[in-house]
Amino acid sequence: MKNTLYRALAIVTLSISIISCSNDDNQEISGTGKIILEFDNAYGANDLILNTQGNTTSNNEVLKVSLVKYIISNVVLTKADGTTFVYPKSKSYFIADETAADGHEFELTDVPAGDYVKVKFGIGVDEEQWKLGASGQGDFLAKADAAGMMWSWAAGYKFLAFEGTFTSPTVTTATPFMIHTGKTGTDYNYTEVTLDMPTKALVRTTIKPEVHIITDLSKIIDGTNKIKLSDNNANGMGAMIMSGTNLPLITQNINAMFRVDHVHND
Repeated sequence: MKNTLYRALAIVTLSISIISCSNDDNQEISGTGKIILEFDNAYGANDLILNTQGNTTSNNEVLKVSLVKYIISNVVLTKADGTTFVYPKSKSYFIADETAADGHEFELTDVPAGDYVKVKFGIGVDEEQWKLGASGQGDFLAKADAAGMMWSWAAGYKFLAFEGTFTSPTVTTATPFMIHTGKTGTDYNYTEVTLDMPTKALVRTTIKPEVHIITDLSKIIDGTNKIKLSDNNANGMGAMIMSGTNLPLITQNINAMFRVDHVHND
């Protein structure tokens, strides 16, 4: 009699559990939440260490990086069902800065709840936004200027600033380099990146995912296009790449320097 009763109770418990799981699976995902995009700078396979770390390129040049900043903009998130959420443009400009406490993690708010599988963003400020003029930039113009990410209003924003010193087989003493991308002549040099997430980012009212993005800075001059700093060392005064034919090549390299390493759904 006891065994029969225990079996009956077990069947009832199992049935309730199955129904409960089924209801959870079919539960409507609604409301809004938040998601964090974290940018973690690296050089090749190594975490970036400023000023002291020697980073060797395929051209046998050794870089010591002292400054890394870049503008992240125009974020678009894609759900598993293919629908997209375009983050409001007025809130969609951020400055990644290796040395700033607030220069690594950027929180997006009021994101529709859902399972997200892709993220797209720009590097720099898109030309449409820049054409709105200084008065059309909102608070970001002052923020970019304070961060040293402006040349002048006429010249526009710096999209990426990458600086340090280098040596090579032909340049044996530490020599400065500066790479700044942005609008130069007829080349605007803005680019957009689309990344797949290895696991879904589950945005809920109670879950704030963190998307951990690795930025491989070696790609800037050592990606598909190989740029030798020693070839740009004007009169031995340093390699200053801020215009010219190399800048569009560097922009192509920048497009490939990001990947999503993992997603935290906490």
